[in-house]
Amino acid sequence: MKMWSGRFREPLDPEFDHWQRSFSFDRRLLGEELEASAAWARALFKAGILADSELKQVLGGLKTIGEQCTQNPAIVDQADAEDIHHFVEMRLTALVGDVGLKLHTGRSRNEQIATDLRLYTRNKIDSTREALATLVEALIARAEELGETAMPAYTHLQKAEPVLAAHWLLAYVSMFLRDADRLADCRKRVNILPLGSGAVAGTGIKLDREFMARELGFDAITANSMDATSDRDFELEFLQSVELIGLHLSRLAEEITIFSTTEFGFVALPDSLSTGSSAMPQKKNPDATELLRAKAAKLAGLTTQASMTVKGLPLAYNKDMQELQQPLFAAAETTLGSLSIAAKLVAAIGFNAERMQSAASTGFMNAMEGANYLVRQGVPFRRAHEAIGHAVRKAVEKNCELDGLSLEELKEIRPEFDAGFYEALRLGSVLSHHDVPGGTAPYRVKQALAAAKEKLNAIREVHYANA
Repeated sequence: MKMWSGRFREPLDPEFDHWQRSFSFDRRLLGEELEASAAWARALFKAGILADSELKQVLGGLKTIGEQCTQNPAIVDQADAEDIHHFVEMRLTALVGDVGLKLHTGRSRNEQIATDLRLYTRNKIDSTREALATLVEALIARAEELGETAMPAYTHLQKAEPVLAAHWLLAYVSMFLRDADRLADCRKRVNILPLGSGAVAGTGIKLDREFMARELGFDAITANSMDATSDRDFELEFLQSVELIGLHLSRLAEEITIFSTTEFGFVALPDSLSTGSSAMPQKKNPDATELLRAKAAKLAGLTTQASMTVKGLPLAYNKDMQELQQPLFAAAETTLGSLSIAAKLVAAIGFNAERMQSAASTGFMNAMEGANYLVRQGVPFRRAHEAIGHAVRKAVEKNCELDGLSLEELKEIRPEFDAGFYEALRLGSVLSHHDVPGGTAPYRVKQALAAAKEKLNAIREVHYANA
């Protein structure tokens, strides 16, 4: 029987009935629905709606539903339910009889789904932050392993300046730590309880909403029943946050893909996370990184889908919102899967330190430091920049690096050049001169690694506190 069939004389069109159901996907919310229903039952008991014996029956029935569905998933697979709320009510009534029908007293599916989705999103935020921590941990470990190995940094995909390879990896650590912070901020707005909002105007039963918030671990209760039942900002925030995670993963994946090519040779892909070609026996294809790039597009599409669904909706609940659930589920699962693969990839790739170091030492990577050397000699930077540009041109003509020019040739360009110029061009000197917070000087990178570890530990501490 439908939860709302009393007003209708004719049955639903079978095709429409199947088409409008959500149980095929909102069944994922069984755990959240049972948890929220148990808190509602306790609030009904506190308000005198349920007797003590009835509360025990309802709570026992809800617990049994969870256990039975865990042990035998076919119970869910074969259920003929309109949605997760309908499923739980049918199962509960079958277990405890008419007392199960009392559970819906003062309650609306509008507030139920809003609550379930907040519980789900809160759980996925915690899981995603832990997955980010695992990836950050892998990046930090590889950065420490690379030590003072240098590599080229690029702008416009052209060689720019040498950096420590650890500094490169820490750039991604910074991105993923921002992602974790964004999710923590999002969690504050997710963790507000809508139960007690009724269908639109608030429940008609005087219930203790603060009590239910404490029972479910929410920080506060919603302030307006119309907003509470129709608000999906928390979902959009979550989707926008994981979309950024996808973008960051895509950037890392792209660089690993490029650096694994024969032309670069900085990175060797692990066999366990690569595939071969059905036609070319020699190939090792970067399928993991390529799919990480594509998953970013999927996350962007899901975010756009959700945004366009709520655009222009009048207050309060509208069934359009049913279509917001699948983007949320898909985005959460896609993000967690992508982060897991990315962490495995970072831990397993091989680095060709010799090739990276060599690439960092050639191609005029020390040109900017050459200009800075002249600045230290008292030459205005624009004049110094011009002078090093002339020196690079002369070196290109001679087919050598800057240190291949003689002192006489350099002095023809600027008299301030002296023998100290060659020492300034050494890779170690170039790196050490970038000695500012956030720079690539070895000492600064060690500081950055220590700071990243502290932030990682803070994420883990919050995760264990929420668990």
